[in-house]
Amino acid sequence: MENKMPRIDAILADERFCYGLERITLLEKDRIFCCHGLPHLLDTARIAWIMVLEQGLSLQKDIVYGAALLHDLGRYRQYEDGTPHHQASAALAETILPDAGYTADETAMIAAAIGQHGAAADAQGQLARILYDADKLSRNCFQCSAQAECKWLPEKRNTTILY
Repeated sequence: MENKMPRIDAILADERFCYGLERITLLEKDRIFCCHGLPHLLDTARIAWIMVLEQGLSLQKDIVYGAALLHDLGRYRQYEDGTPHHQASAALAETILPDAGYTADETAMIAAAIGQHGAAADAQGQLARILYDADKLSRNCFQCSAQAECKWLPEKRNTTILY
């Protein structure tokens, strides 16, 4: 099966991306709630891509995956210095994406979607909305051992597999 995405491979190999994932993993090692490492990023990417296909949207696969892989990368900055993770992630995306081969327009679109993924009301545009929804749908609340301590409202929790 030949379905390579060289720009995604470039993101995954980027030193800033690897550093961010390492910091997140270290800083979340004792976290009882959902974590933000590579499994979450890939789950978000795959769900987002399924949504794009089901809705017949005209977004390129490596645009969707690029946004999903970078959407929480700034989480370590939030833990370390209080910078909101969606802002830190968008800023990181603006530096990583051009080096991975994304155009200025693609970089701006992805960074904007990442910057808006923190709240449904802010998610404007196809990519931002897909990213917001896929991020939330990636959580397997129905099997979480920290349900009693979780701050998500019960009506927002994923109590069944949707995607």
